[in-house]
Amino acid sequence: MTERLLNFLRSCWGPSTNQYVPSKVDAAGRQEGLLWYKDTGRHVNGDFSMAVIQANGIIEDQSQLESGSLSLHEFGPYGTFVGIYDGHGGPETSQYINNHLFQHLKSFASEQQSMSADVIRKAFEATEEGFFSLVTKQWPTKPQIAAVGSCCLVGIICNGTLYIANLGDSRVVLGRLVKATGEVLATQLSEEHNAAIESVRQELHSVHPDDSRIVVLKHNVWRVKGLIQISRSIGDVYLKKSEFNREPLFAKFRLKEPFKRPILSSEPSIFIQPLHPQDQFLIFASDGLWEHLSNQEAVNIVQRNRRSGSARMLIKAALKEAAKKREMRYSDLKKIDRGVRRHFHDDITVVVVFLDSNLISKASSIRGPALSVRGGSTLPANSLASYKW
Repeated sequence: MTERLLNFLRSCWGPSTNQYVPSKVDAAGRQEGLLWYKDTGRHVNGDFSMAVIQANGIIEDQSQLESGSLSLHEFGPYGTFVGIYDGHGGPETSQYINNHLFQHLKSFASEQQSMSADVIRKAFEATEEGFFSLVTKQWPTKPQIAAVGSCCLVGIICNGTLYIANLGDSRVVLGRLVKATGEVLATQLSEEHNAAIESVRQELHSVHPDDSRIVVLKHNVWRVKGLIQISRSIGDVYLKKSEFNREPLFAKFRLKEPFKRPILSSEPSIFIQPLHPQDQFLIFASDGLWEHLSNQEAVNIVQRNRRSGSARMLIKAALKEAAKKREMRYSDLKKIDRGVRRHFHDDITVVVVFLDSNLISKASSIRGPALSVRGGSTLPANSLASYKW
């Protein structure tokens, strides 16, 4: 039994001797100033495109794509994993998720010899608990880490089934072909947890009936306790454990009264459905993209252009909209460096996953490539934003 599990872990997502292993250049992508991109690559169920643009002084978005062969029949022979981690308050939480969530997922999947909502919940819970431990350890010397958090969007394609799990306001949109008209229509698959949504505010009031100020309208923006827009996250320990909501944490994060139950939740919303031949592609992106593009606009851009570079095209379209909103030229926006750039748009991460129904249907008999890509992994620490497109 132990040997079976070891074989599973080796073959689930990572390379083996009889699989394609990409070169470092292939896996790393390329960067131009504040832009990182991998225009095209292969995952076991089709192609993908990936891009990141930095706006913050230190990039807070983290992301990954893992694709490889699975050995346990019950779990299905193939798996592709996509993670989008939109940090806030700093990069520590999103970096932690990037380094731990997928490993937890593999561990729990090997224990249950299957993929399921329970496996996903356990992986999220273990990641949250691990970050809590890190905050506890660093609290005496780095107390502000208690106010750092991250949204967390995960997509898993396994054995012809799509699993989506989300905390926060990143989003995944499906492009589905309507055979009768030839149109590709957008369908949002992820549930968002932003206080701007009325149902989220209602949920917060129902969970905290004794707190009339659980949601506050501040500067025309709904915020949980007047501090944060999202109601679910990894991290943000200062709003989950009262013992971390005190000095030496900055005064702007400290609440006047201690709280008995966590104000924010780390319970992901999970969506599961089988993939169909008319499902063309999935667009995973952090909130920075959706601030400027609607679901259908994004799907139209992907559908009407070549696959290679599609993630980069989406970022370019979002930046053009950001420039237009500030009544400036796109060419001038591109000259603005990180940090100052945050006044115009957020960090943006996009992963477009194309779905090949033939590969999905043949998943029981054909081995595919093993690949691991970290989005934005080569972005420079201090470089003037200069890129060609």
